[in-house]
Amino acid sequence: MPTVANGKTKRRAGASLETKDIETDPNHHLTGSFLPQTPLGSSTPERSASPAIPNAFAHRSKHRFWTRWAVDPSVSIKLLILPVVLYANWELLSRYFHAGLPNPFGPIFLITGYIPTSEPGDPHYQKTYWDIAFVAYYIVFFSFVREMLAIYVSKPAAKYFGLKRSSKVDRFGEQTYALVYFMFFGAWGYRVMSQLPTFWYNTQQFWEAYPQWQMTPELKRYYLMQFAYWWQQLLVLVLGLEKPRKDYWELVAHHFVTLWLIGWSYLVNCTWVGNAVYMSMDIPDTFLAFSKLLNYIQWDTAKVYAFGVFFAVWTYFRHYLNLKIIWSVAFEQPNIPEHTKQWNMAEGVYMPGWMQSQILLPLAVLQCLNLFWYYYMTRILYRAVRAIGISDDRSDDEDEGEADAPDEKED
Repeated sequence: MPTVANGKTKRRAGASLETKDIETDPNHHLTGSFLPQTPLGSSTPERSASPAIPNAFAHRSKHRFWTRWAVDPSVSIKLLILPVVLYANWELLSRYFHAGLPNPFGPIFLITGYIPTSEPGDPHYQKTYWDIAFVAYYIVFFSFVREMLAIYVSKPAAKYFGLKRSSKVDRFGEQTYALVYFMFFGAWGYRVMSQLPTFWYNTQQFWEAYPQWQMTPELKRYYLMQFAYWWQQLLVLVLGLEKPRKDYWELVAHHFVTLWLIGWSYLVNCTWVGNAVYMSMDIPDTFLAFSKLLNYIQWDTAKVYAFGVFFAVWTYFRHYLNLKIIWSVAFEQPNIPEHTKQWNMAEGVYMPGWMQSQILLPLAVLQCLNLFWYYYMTRILYRAVRAIGISDDRSDDEDEGEADAPDEKED
C-alpha cells in the first residue's frame, strides 16, 4: 500500500539522515576529531559573553571543592605527597618507639599482599583490602599527570602548531595524555605478558593454569594502576570535568564495561585474561591518539597514513584478538581443572558454571561497541583513500561549530 511504502521511505530517509549527522557531527568522539579543521592561526569569532580568563587554572574555580583534585594539580599534588611524607616520618621515627612495627601508610601507594611462602628471589602477591586504597591513590595520580601534561606539554605544543581556540587546545591536550598513557601501558602490558605462559595470546593457559591468585609484583602493580586509570576516566565523564562528546553514553558504557571486566577478572583470579584484554585496547588506542593529533595540526598526508596504520592495528587487536579471547571463554573455559568449578574463597577459586557468562557478557558488549565504532572508522578510511579527507567517526573536533574565544592573547 502507498502509505506503507511512504512510511518505509521516511524511515530509510531518517536512518540515512541520522548516519549523515553522526558523520558530520563535530561533537562525536570518533568522527569529530577527523573532520576538516579550522585553518591554523585563524582568528576566532568574537562572542558577547565574557572573555576567557587568561589563566591556566581559571577554569578550575567552577568545580566544587570535592572535585578540585581532579582538575587542579596544586590540590592533587598535596593529596599525593601527604601519605609519602607520613610514610617517611614513620620510617624515621618508629625505630625509637616500636621498632619493626609495619608502616601503616605504605599500603596507600605501595602494593601489599606479599605471600610469605613465595621464594625470596621470586616474590608473589595476593589480593588484599588495601588494594582499594592503592587504586584510590592512583586515581588522584592520573588526574595530576593529566593536568600537568595539559598545562606544561600539550598547551605549549598546541600553540606552537598554531591552535588558538581553547576548545581545540583542550582536545589536543586530551589526546596528548591518551598518547602518553596508552603508549606507556601498551609497552608495559607487552612486557608483562612476555613473562607469562599466555604470550602471545596462548589462550589455553588462561584456564589450564587457573587460578592466578599468586601475582608477580609487576603484574599486580600494572593491573591495579590500569584499574585506577579507567576509574579516573569514568569519573571525568560522569562528573562532567570535560566537555561531553556526542557519543557520551557510548563512552560511559565502554568505561563501565571495562571496569566490570577488570574488576571481575581481578576478584575471581583471572588476571592473565585481564592482561590480554588490556593489551588489546591499549596498543590500538595509541595509534588512534597519534592520528588525532596529526589531524589537529593539519599534517594531512601524514594523518591519512597514520589512520591507515591505526585501522589495521585496531582490526587485529580489537577484533581478531578480542574475538579469540571470546572464543576461548566460550569453548576453552570449561576445560579448567575440576576442583576449581566452585565458589570457594578459601582456595581462591571462583568458577561455578554461571561464572562463564559473567566473563563472556562484558567481552561481548565490549566487542559490540568496538564494531559500532569500527563501522564509522571504515567510512573514514574510505573517504581518506578517495582523498576526500579523514573524519573520525568516534568524535573530537567537537567544537567546530562553537565560537570560542582564543585560549589567551597571542604575542
